[in-house]
Amino acid sequence: MNSYLKVSVFAITDYFAIIKLFVFTALDCTVMSGNLKQIDAGSGSVVGVNNLNEVFILIDNIFTKISGSLKHFSVGPAGQLGVNTANNIFKFQSGNFIQFPGLLKQVDAGGDQIIAGVNMNDDIFCLNMDANDKWPSSTTPWVQINGKLKYYSCGPYSCWGDVSNNVCSGSGVFVNIPGLLSMIEVATDGSVFGVNYQGNLYQRTGVTLSNPVGTDWISMVACPNGHKHVSFDLGVLWVVCLQCVLHAVGHLCLQQNNH
Repeated sequence: MNSYLKVSVFAITDYFAIIKLFVFTALDCTVMSGNLKQIDAGSGSVVGVNNLNEVFILIDNIFTKISGSLKHFSVGPAGQLGVNTANNIFKFQSGNFIQFPGLLKQVDAGGDQIIAGVNMNDDIFCLNMDANDKWPSSTTPWVQINGKLKYYSCGPYSCWGDVSNNVCSGSGVFVNIPGLLSMIEVATDGSVFGVNYQGNLYQRTGVTLSNPVGTDWISMVACPNGHKHVSFDLGVLWVVCLQCVLHAVGHLCLQQNNH
């Protein structure tokens, strides 16, 4: 399997000093039909859940409700996986959610066919691609990674997370990254986006295979009243606002018909 990245952070107390380093970018976005609290895009699919933990998949540009109840839903090279309010893990296969061994409060399917996530105690876990691909005919040996994280997301060559809502990243060892975020997502192309508790949206620049920690944070605005959740796939940035779902293609948003 590909090596996974361990992450951690240090606390930042001078938040406004960090802001001064950010580059501001405004996005011209258009509201899409939908009302979600969490969204994830990967491998050409877009999924999400609303405040009632109802589950949605984007089909023909419409967020279509499917059977199931999840508090977090993720899609990517590792498949379509979610967790419910009891922290049970489910994998979406052949049109149905099948319970997956283990307990996580947040799961991510964006790695190179590896599954990652954190449990209710903020412990970090990873499942290699062989176990994922062969399940349910094989066991699922979850590997615990040293450290504590509130949120964990993996891409093709880096994994990022947050501890008490502070940003972190690394490659094989714990690396501290300045920043304050409440959630962070790594796209299947390696792009890194996040949102802080003030509802501000950021992108990490300079993230490459040789430099997985990147260089700077860019401040972006897609939602006039603040941002709640973000994901990125195939050149499209998906953002959950306080009252709506937005998507952007580069710096241009496409108008979607209301249904």
